[in-house]
Amino acid sequence: MRIGILGLGRIGAFHAETLSGLDAVGSLVVADPNPQAAKAAAERFGAQVADSPEALLAAGIDGVVIAAATDAHPALIRAGVRAGVPVFCEKPVAGTMAEGVAVLKDVEQGGIPVQIGYNRRFDAGFVAARDAVRGGELGALHTVRSTTLDPAPPPAAYVAASGGIFRDCSVHDFDIIRWVTGREVTEVYAVGGNRGADYIREAGDADTTGAVLTLDDGTIAVVSNSRHNGRGHDVRMELHGFADSIAVGLEDRLPLRSVEPGARFPAGTPHDFFMDRFAAAYRAELTAFTEVVAGTRPSPCTVADALEAGWIAEACTLSLREHRPVRVAEVRTG
Repeated sequence: MRIGILGLGRIGAFHAETLSGLDAVGSLVVADPNPQAAKAAAERFGAQVADSPEALLAAGIDGVVIAAATDAHPALIRAGVRAGVPVFCEKPVAGTMAEGVAVLKDVEQGGIPVQIGYNRRFDAGFVAARDAVRGGELGALHTVRSTTLDPAPPPAAYVAASGGIFRDCSVHDFDIIRWVTGREVTEVYAVGGNRGADYIREAGDADTTGAVLTLDDGTIAVVSNSRHNGRGHDVRMELHGFADSIAVGLEDRLPLRSVEPGARFPAGTPHDFFMDRFAAAYRAELTAFTEVVAGTRPSPCTVADALEAGWIAEACTLSLREHRPVRVAEVRTG
């Protein structure tokens, strides 16, 4: 098949490399506001260059991958749907939830499949955890812990446009908690602080946060996030039930050092970047998208799915600001 890529920054170039190695993909068409980025991708992957999104969508593509800036996502998703082309778009759907709701309505009316990029759904450990929970191996859950710790904060310009740590970082934890447990979040209580980069504080954001989520069956989920984790990129999940307990991310590249006498775990080099930690998941995610394009599976992460994680982020943002528990229904609109 022929796949288009809109946006060739860090993640777009990474996706181009991944797609070029998939058996199902025969050719690529690329476009980026920076002509040099498009030229470099074309030379590296043998791709055709389109000089605009409109030209790319008219280039006989079977599907399109959107890796452009967040503020361009709504228009590009709509353009793909109008062109009748299945769409893969990196999260978030839009810069605001109101715009995301509007995009959802247009996508539902258009009837074209759209997949949003939440790569943890394709990580082998999280897939196994979901299977264990859904298969009843743990019995009824009582506690979930989900962690995302970045080795260093993103640049100031990124932080200023990110919408805050809950919308940018924690939202991955929120999505994977919903996906693994099959439950919805009803209430949140969030805290946060700034222990590092001044520009994060100046942007009105926190660099380290915690959130307690109450799920609709009474399970308690604890989410921990930070922009400062000197040992590496740490993504983990624990699930504790009445019959058993399991963990995702407890492997030799875990960025955590044991001080127990005689301990030799973990023994590997710590993960230091999200693309390193989730390289296989990204490949599985884009392989799934080629199946969506081929019509052999439905979207594995719909716009509606992405908005559900977004509402949890909105509730946490409000909770941190007002220092109180917030029910998700309080922030939901549309």
